[in-house]
Amino acid sequence: MNKKYKFLDKINYPSDVRKLSTSELKTLADEVRAELIDAVSVTGGHLGAGLGVVELTVALHYVFNTPNDKLIWDVGHQTYPHKILTGRKDKIRTLRKGGGLSGFTKRSESEYDPFGAAHSSTSISSALGMAVANKLSNKSNEVVAVIGDGAMSAGMAYEAMNNAGTSKTKMIVILNDNDMSIAKPVGALRSYLAKLFSGKVYFSFRETIKLIISSFSKRFSKKAGKAEDFLRSAVTGGTLFNSLGFYYIGPIDGHDMDSLIPVLKNAKQINFEGPIMIHIKTEKGKGYEFAEKSDDKYHGVTKFNVSTGVQEKSQSINPSYTKVFANTLIKHAEKDSKIVGITAAMPSGTGMDIFAKKFPSRMFDVGIAEQHGVTFAAGLATEGYKPYAAIYSTFLQRAYDQVVHDVAIQSLPVRFAIDRAGLVGADGPTHAGSFDITYLSTLPNFIVMAASDEAELVRMINTSVDINDKPSAFRYPRGNGVGVKLPSITEKLEIGKGRIIKEGKQVAILNFGARLNECLIACENLKKKGINLTLFDARFAKPLDENTIWQLARDHEIIISIEEGSIGGFGSHISQYLFDNNLIDNNLKFRSMILPDRFIDHDKPEQMYKYAGLDAISIETKILDTLNSKVVIKQSN
Repeated sequence: MNKKYKFLDKINYPSDVRKLSTSELKTLADEVRAELIDAVSVTGGHLGAGLGVVELTVALHYVFNTPNDKLIWDVGHQTYPHKILTGRKDKIRTLRKGGGLSGFTKRSESEYDPFGAAHSSTSISSALGMAVANKLSNKSNEVVAVIGDGAMSAGMAYEAMNNAGTSKTKMIVILNDNDMSIAKPVGALRSYLAKLFSGKVYFSFRETIKLIISSFSKRFSKKAGKAEDFLRSAVTGGTLFNSLGFYYIGPIDGHDMDSLIPVLKNAKQINFEGPIMIHIKTEKGKGYEFAEKSDDKYHGVTKFNVSTGVQEKSQSINPSYTKVFANTLIKHAEKDSKIVGITAAMPSGTGMDIFAKKFPSRMFDVGIAEQHGVTFAAGLATEGYKPYAAIYSTFLQRAYDQVVHDVAIQSLPVRFAIDRAGLVGADGPTHAGSFDITYLSTLPNFIVMAASDEAELVRMINTSVDINDKPSAFRYPRGNGVGVKLPSITEKLEIGKGRIIKEGKQVAILNFGARLNECLIACENLKKKGINLTLFDARFAKPLDENTIWQLARDHEIIISIEEGSIGGFGSHISQYLFDNNLIDNNLKFRSMILPDRFIDHDKPEQMYKYAGLDAISIETKILDTLNSKVVIKQSN
């Protein structure tokens, strides 16, 4: 840490937090907030969500005996304050850097991270699992889940609550409501009532009422129960959670330590067989003027100037793939009223916010609900609309069942715009688009494309507009394009047809996706060594350009396939085709370059591709090794 703080300098672990008084905790919270702002200004990362939970984080570690008591965070970008208080403050400026702290909770990083979280809406499910495990093991430690920042829009959260409500297992859920999506702003009266309703007196009164009314008729019992529900829901708005079996408390001011600590203590001390929901209201970006005024722009930030709030801009003059997608789709939508856009709580990340400004009635943000989003798109497709589901590769994994059953089996023309394909740098393995080539190319009735540059992305969007009898997908990477001229929206591709970039002899590189530029560099390096290669940009993993592949196999001694994806994707389909057509023999060697069978930690993208063996030097080395090898790949049983 660069600054000197009155209390934070002395805090290494939550046990140190518990030595402070309530008034001192307020100062500590201010210091944690200042340290968070200063650190993220250096590292970049998620800012707004963390600023909103500073007081909550301090209060939770003060009241609960972490790590023995389990604290599970949802959408892990809320956890930077948690990391500062749990033995990692001296490393906080290594966030999202190679070898540094993860931007999310990570079990291998700290005993204070009992469950890894990067995708959202997992906290209640995992916390219930831990709570039931404690019950089975006769352990008495508490389990607390913090869910919020949009995570309550996902169906999994409600599935978990439905299960928890019938489990008769104590667990505490903190609903961090930071976007006014559930309740109106709260005042002193509501905070007072929340403390009252969370206390032992009210719990005892509630249980006594249950015993009394159980002696009377069922009719009276129902009325009495309804009366109590009415009383509590009239004050607190907890009808939904009550009906799911939760004991609801709140809403309370999540920035008021005098409200938070008594409520958390009451919830901890009460011997209650069932889940407890504590609803708190917080302000995203709290305590930093620029984030408070524009919480969407300060959700995730690049490095920024603390005094002015100005964020560093990309040095590239080339447009991002995301903007190329959005602007191209807008041009088509201007001509075709059937085109609609769908995103799952990522409008700015996918470029759908740009589309929405032009066509507000034709863009649908379904929340963190990819499963619903995909089937919603399928429903639109049945009625002749042309839905574009713009979803990150890693998030689309959450809806795979719907992709298979609701889209592929019915051969519905949903268009999947798959952003963040390949490795994504600082967000690490949880956000990497590693598997979509594999999980989509295995499906019948699917067209799967990958853009090697921004011009190819435009052509693929153009092509997808006219695919009306089956689903299609085009994938593209995070970041900026390579600087090629963009074609008009009339340029389209022949389905299942690739393109020859360079013609040579002996070795043919079959590229699928954004490694094309690295392939070109490798080709130039090998040319200096007297090796001329054929470079083929496949464009399609499905359907394959079988005619060209057959010809390349007949004319070359070595075929190398390259993709930013796992085993089972483009290379596997090439291999299957070569073996099925008896093209693998002593005259042809085939090698497949894919992502390795491990998760690659966060780092700069170029460094990650080096680790993965998919940079230009790795491609060159693979080709030279294969040229010198006499081993022929044999088909495995």
